[in-house]
Amino acid sequence: QVQLVESGGGLVQAGGSLRLSCAASGIISRLYAMGWYRQAPGKQRELVARITIRGITNYAESVKGRFTISRDNAKNTHYLQMNNLKPEDTAVYYCNTEAAQGNYWGQGTQVTVSS
Repeated sequence: QVQLVESGGGLVQAGGSLRLSCAASGIISRLYAMGWYRQAPGKQRELVARITIRGITNYAESVKGRFTISRDNAKNTHYLQMNNLKPEDTAVYYCNTEAAQGNYWGQGTQVTVSS
């Protein structure tokens, strides 16, 4: 059974930084990509950043230049470095993996940015 465990959320002032981590356990066959999504109150879940197994990345327009997604294949972990955080970044952040056997989600971690 594949499990994703997130860490690194919290409360930060505007302009600050946080780093989210997502550690995967279990056997994942034919991994395609890893990503981060977020959901703010009253809004739909949206893609924040995604990285394929070949290292191709894409970002939401609202976070380009501020957030960076990366991965450590040896640790089965991927990360989201968030800099220059803004109050509108406040949301529950979910990590995700896309694999041939299906998509998996973490439990979510709260990120709150105060103005």
